[in-house]
Amino acid sequence: MEILAEAVKLFIGRQEILKGVDFRLHDKEFLGIIGPNGSGKSMFLKCIYRVQHPDEGAISFDGRPLDDFSYQESARRLSVVAQHNFYSFDFPVLDVVLMGRSPHKKLLERDNIRDYEIARKALGVVGMAEFEERSFSSLSGGEQQRVILARALAQQTECMVLDEPTNHLDIKYQLQIMDIVKGLGLTVAAAIHDLNIAALYCDRLIAIKKGKVVGLGTPRALLTEKFIYDLYEVKSTVSIHPDTGRMNIVYLPQYDGKNQ
Repeated sequence: MEILAEAVKLFIGRQEILKGVDFRLHDKEFLGIIGPNGSGKSMFLKCIYRVQHPDEGAISFDGRPLDDFSYQESARRLSVVAQHNFYSFDFPVLDVVLMGRSPHKKLLERDNIRDYEIARKALGVVGMAEFEERSFSSLSGGEQQRVILARALAQQTECMVLDEPTNHLDIKYQLQIMDIVKGLGLTVAAAIHDLNIAALYCDRLIAIKKGKVVGLGTPRALLTEKFIYDLYEVKSTVSIHPDTGRMNIVYLPQYDGKNQ
């Protein structure tokens, strides 16, 4: 599935949040969206998964305007894993995952045997099968996020949007979630804070600053020391890790301790 956004603008009140964003997500591509806090990354993704509606511009799925899809139709094609602190469910884990089957059902249609099979299989993929009867609210942050990922898997979509899914999670769970998603082979758009994780998992990166696209390319081509400084106003060193063959970015503090 391909997603195309053309000249997308978004206003919140009188403030222009997105200032003509152009974006193309290719089929089966893992594309990372990077940029400082408040740059518009999450707001742009919310336009794609229809929490926000662009004031100007157009978004299409496989050449068909997004507005032509019903919400149920678009949910059959695109699933979402949002930020960890976005959720406040107090249901059994299996019931949370079964919510992912809703786009495939009629109003008030009950879950059937196949729905339960799909939900349990999704829990198995994320390593949470033994937790199906636990209350969602009793789980740790990392466990909750894996359940939300299972819910997205149960939707059986072609495309997945990750809206800062590893925010506030420790590194173990960050890597677990990214490993699972990368292994699915889906079309993925992900807002990511950690540049090392972005470089490790993403095929391409798009950089947004102050509501505008300021860079696009492969991690190795885009993430130069100069570009990182221009984007985040932070000095860094960029090298290639000897074990992974991927980029290794080290940030340099402005304070050097020499004046103690």
